[in-house]
Amino acid sequence: MFESTYREVFPFWDEISDEDKNYICGNSSSVLFKAGTNIHDSSSCSGVIYIRTGSLRVYIMSDDGKDITLYRLHRGDMCMLSASCVLKTITFDVFVDAEEDSECFVISGPAFADVSEKYSSIKIFALETAVSRFSDVMWVMEQIHFMSMDKRLAIFLYEEITRIDTDIVRLTHALIAKYMGSAREVVTRMLKYFANEGIVELSRKGVKILDKEKLKELAFQ
Repeated sequence: MFESTYREVFPFWDEISDEDKNYICGNSSSVLFKAGTNIHDSSSCSGVIYIRTGSLRVYIMSDDGKDITLYRLHRGDMCMLSASCVLKTITFDVFVDAEEDSECFVISGPAFADVSEKYSSIKIFALETAVSRFSDVMWVMEQIHFMSMDKRLAIFLYEEITRIDTDIVRLTHALIAKYMGSAREVVTRMLKYFANEGIVELSRKGVKILDKEKLKELAFQ
């Protein structure tokens, strides 16, 4: 079960010995994380997580309990920042929650670290996987510090409907605010403005996009 997936997602898989392949698979588990479950915090090396279904949220948290979403992971993505024992140079604390019921393969952090000590290709893969996400982090920080709220919200909504290939974003105002690192009241006020402009329609089902081209123009002009 594990090996067929790892052969597809790990570029180094054919380079390592059968013994090490068996070691990684033997230290892997298939886990169903329920929506809202905290998967990783700063107190442990939770391991390398491969998302088979569902979605995870990676975020940082301030001392006063305010969190900022760094990025979200979906089917086919891999979370490497949850394996702090593999990436020892990553010293800041990150948290990972399941946004929805998510089926994942989890490789023990210590086991993955043990094998990575034998192969530079594994270390390179782990580092490149982590670094590739920092462009997402910088994009979030750029939005928070340099973009107006209407543009940020337009970007979020457009990217969300593009990802899920539908015209309805089935998220509460509070969740949208959490993902954007904003306040619910601010998001609600801006959504009402979008509704008045004919861009969206608000209902209990979520936010329905009425004018995708206008939303895109607002997001990327």
